Amino acid sequence: FIYQVSVPQAAGLAQLQSGRPLEAIPLLRRGVESWTNLGGRVRIPYLKSALAEAVALQGDLPAALELIDECIEQIEQPAFQERIWLAEVLRLKGWMLMRQGRDDEAETQLRAALACARQQGAKSWELRSATTLAALLARRGQRDAARDLLSSIHGWFTEGTDTKDLIEALACLASL
Repeated sequence: FIYQVSVPQAAGLAQLQSGRPLEAIPLLRRGVESWTNLGGRVRIPYLKSALAEAVALQGDLPAALELIDECIEQIEQPAFQERIWLAEVLRLKGWMLMRQGRDDEAETQLRAALACARQQGAKSWELRSATTLAALLARRGQRDAARDLLSSIHGWFTEGTDTKDLIEALACLASL
């Protein structure tokens, strides 16, 4: 069984990454549905987490969190563990909880995302998790802790300084 990116899911991911979550939602839904109908399970947590992000950006945080919990449930199933996506899924859950004002729960998820990324040696996921956690810490008045956390991870990157994640991390650092 060869995995191929379907047109709807690829277009949905592109729409989301281009800042058009409303356009991304139906495409990602079709991508998840078509892949699932073919019997595919690989990458479903990634696609569902992208769908959850788009749904959250459109303001439906309860539905987005439900999708994220489905992702976590699948990742944790012994036969289908796709831990490669876990750090990002946990980060998104933390980000969504932040948007609901559930800061303690958000911090727990973001610290778990950071630990997972570190365990995997996934520097990009680590940077994303640290940027989101730093924003939460800053919001809570812990600016020094936020700066220390993010600057140590941001400093690791010497290339790709024009990427979205590094630009967002640098903007977060500048605000601290």
